[in-house]
Amino acid sequence: MARTQLAEFIANDIETQKGVSIPVHASLLERLLIKKTACSNLHANAEDEFSIESVGPSYRIISEYETKFREALRMERDPFDEPLMVEKLRPHGYLLLNGHHRWAAAMRCQIKRVPIKIINCATESDIKTILEKSQHDKRVAIDLDEVIFRDPDYKYLEKKAFTFPMSLRFKQRIRLGIPALFYYLAKHGYDIWVYAADFYSIDDIQKFFKTYSVHVDGIITGVGKLEQYHSDSEKKMRELINNKYQLTLHIDNDSILETRSDTKKFEEHAITSSEEDWSKTAIAIVEEIENRAGKR
Repeated sequence: MARTQLAEFIANDIETQKGVSIPVHASLLERLLIKKTACSNLHANAEDEFSIESVGPSYRIISEYETKFREALRMERDPFDEPLMVEKLRPHGYLLLNGHHRWAAAMRCQIKRVPIKIINCATESDIKTILEKSQHDKRVAIDLDEVIFRDPDYKYLEKKAFTFPMSLRFKQRIRLGIPALFYYLAKHGYDIWVYAADFYSIDDIQKFFKTYSVHVDGIITGVGKLEQYHSDSEKKMRELINNKYQLTLHIDNDSILETRSDTKKFEEHAITSSEEDWSKTAIAIVEEIENRAGKR
């Protein structure tokens, strides 16, 4: 597939799917059983840089993958180190979330089937449902990868919540005090929203936190891709969320940013404690914010 052919193929594929296909959640059974699919079942994401004419695709990257794939096939090895991240589409097929260049290289190498991992992402409809059900006007936004998850050798970790076989599915560990912090926030009327630059399935994340006896209200993954080009879906989600809440607390590793939608004012509160007392300090800061709000 030459450059012009690939460009035409991508444009035609996106046009064919427009107004016909919509993302839907895959069942747990489908996510567990379907590990490969035909390249023809995959569709380019119109909001990915790969599909944006002024940005991508990168033919250098495609050529590098093509060389790697052909060498692996020659050596009779699996050419893929990891699966392509996809989202189920109705009425058929899957939308590529991550792996467009490998998909293009596979087609150039005439590889018929490729490994996939099906991810259930939060849709605009999911966000609307969460906001409609919520009776709160306060929320917390916290980064999953940067603030919550920690490497296994990190000193201050929550005890493992998983036993076999669930431990095979969930490798992540979380920093000490996150369940206590989430419990406090929920008790005091905050909706908890977690964000991640990487793609995670929202049902997996819900189940992950449930094992720690805490609940998260909103889960938005793939934020890095969404925000990179300020896609329409990202703008709509952000607008819906911002219009719902009067107070938002952005919790980071070393600070809590307090923002109010009515006054547009913000205030930053530093978290200066030791790692061991991180969650206690975060709770104390939120408690002080609540006390100040009560005196107004």
